[in-house]
Amino acid sequence: MTTPEKHVKTTDEVYKNLKVMKGLPADELIPAMQFITASLGVECGFCHVENHFDQDDKKNKETARNMIRMIMALNRDQAFGGKPEVTCNTCHRGSRLPVSIPTISEPPVLPGTFEDQQLTNVPTPDQVLRNYVQALGGADAIRKLTSLTETGTTVVGSRETTVEVFDQSPDKRTVVIHLPAGENVTAFNGVEGWTAAPHRPFRKMPSGDLPGEKMDADLQFALHIKDLLGDLKPGPSEKLRGQDAYQLIAEKNGYPAARLYFSKESGLLLRVLRYSPSPLGLNPTRIDYEDYRPVDGVQIPYRWTVAHPFGQLTVQVTNAEANVPIDNRKFEKPLEGEQQSAK
Repeated sequence: MTTPEKHVKTTDEVYKNLKVMKGLPADELIPAMQFITASLGVECGFCHVENHFDQDDKKNKETARNMIRMIMALNRDQAFGGKPEVTCNTCHRGSRLPVSIPTISEPPVLPGTFEDQQLTNVPTPDQVLRNYVQALGGADAIRKLTSLTETGTTVVGSRETTVEVFDQSPDKRTVVIHLPAGENVTAFNGVEGWTAAPHRPFRKMPSGDLPGEKMDADLQFALHIKDLLGDLKPGPSEKLRGQDAYQLIAEKNGYPAARLYFSKESGLLLRVLRYSPSPLGLNPTRIDYEDYRPVDGVQIPYRWTVAHPFGQLTVQVTNAEANVPIDNRKFEKPLEGEQQSAK
């Protein structure tokens, strides 16, 4: 007997007063809104009435609808085959008004132009990945890493606060930021992810974000990079934080899925730049890794920064323990409307 497929709710079923982006999986709407806010450098209130997102009180909302119709028509009717080649960011570039007049500056470096460059003296992706595994401590040491708990600090607003991170092999991860009003939780249990914050409703993670969460949760990520990202190709070397870095690029359906940067000197991973899809374009996430230190024979970054177009967060680890028991309740999905606490 075959198991009936689970019904995927559409935007029409979940949201009110939709005029465009109808019939899409419901969890694709929020990433689309995030893409718009990042492209225009605005927040939700630019188009929406707070807590009444279905209302049409603001003129900007109808303008946004017309712009979405325009770019969808361009991508559909021109030579793009429906792919989001033309996006909000094509003209806005982080500005509320389209940037229609060229600026006088150095010629810009456009994404993708390096494909025609002749890369010389660049190691193969397999060589870069082997060096990364060795720099971390070797494959055997990495395989023995089955859990990791970290305590550290971050700054939210102007206040320093405590962060706890719980990783359980093969693919579970929970990050808890302790705030005066309660706990801000981001979690992934290997199948689905969610966020919960003080005075805000429980929110299921969009499906487009889950591959990235799976990467973050994998304690043996260095051994599974090609399994998670597919074939990699070399890109031009770059300099990050004063270090020369090799670049490896993963693509999916003709678009960049991730870019990984490895120190030429140490072999360690310095940065992951990954992209999650939305109906309007790709949403980028950049993670920078620093301050590697050994924990049970494996080099662990004690400092990392997660950056999005709408903000960033830096965590400085003060204590890390490997291969210690973690309560499974850390990875239990709370009931919708509830907040998960660090039990």
